[in-house]
Amino acid sequence: MFTWWDVVPDGERQQWTLDPFTSVGPLDFDMSPHAVSKALSNFTGEPQRHQFLQRQGETRSIVTEGSYRKFGLYLYYRDERLAGIVVNALHGPQVLVEGVKLVGQVPSILEQWMVGRAENRPDTELIWMAAGMPASESLGLIIGVQRAGDHLITKPIFMPEEALVDGYSEWLPNKAWTRYW
Repeated sequence: MFTWWDVVPDGERQQWTLDPFTSVGPLDFDMSPHAVSKALSNFTGEPQRHQFLQRQGETRSIVTEGSYRKFGLYLYYRDERLAGIVVNALHGPQVLVEGVKLVGQVPSILEQWMVGRAENRPDTELIWMAAGMPASESLGLIIGVQRAGDHLITKPIFMPEEALVDGYSEWLPNKAWTRYW
C-alpha cells in the first residue's frame, strides 16, 4: 500500500557528515553533474535527472538542477558546478554535524540547538530567512521544513561559502525554497 507520508527511520538511511562549505557526505561543492553522478553511484542505482538551461544566443545547454527523487536529493548547479543541496526530510540521507542529526527532526528542537550554538559566535552567526527558517552562517546550513502527515520535520539546505556573498535567498532559485517535494 502506498503511504505518502512515511518517514524512513534513521537506521535505514545513509549516514553522511557535513563539512561546512566543503562537502555533504560524498558530495563536494563545485563538483560537476557527472562527478556527482559518479559519487552517488555507490549509494543509489537511481540516475540523476537533470534540468537544462540554454541561454539566448548560445548553442550549448548547461545543467542547472539535478534530482534523485527516490534517494531524496535535489541538487542545484551554477555554471555546472554543485552549488546547493536539499535533502528530503522523509527519505533522504541523514546528515550529521557536530554529532547533531539534521534531517527529519523536530524543527523547534533543531532551532534551539542552532540558537544555543550561536551564543558564543559573532552576531551574524544566526540569521532568519523567509518563513522563519533559521540559517547558520558558519555551517552554510538553512533549516527548511517538510510535511510528514500532520507534522513538520526538518529538510536541510546546504550551500557553499560563496552563497554568503550573494545572500542565501538569492543564491538558489525560488523553487529550492518552495519545493514541497
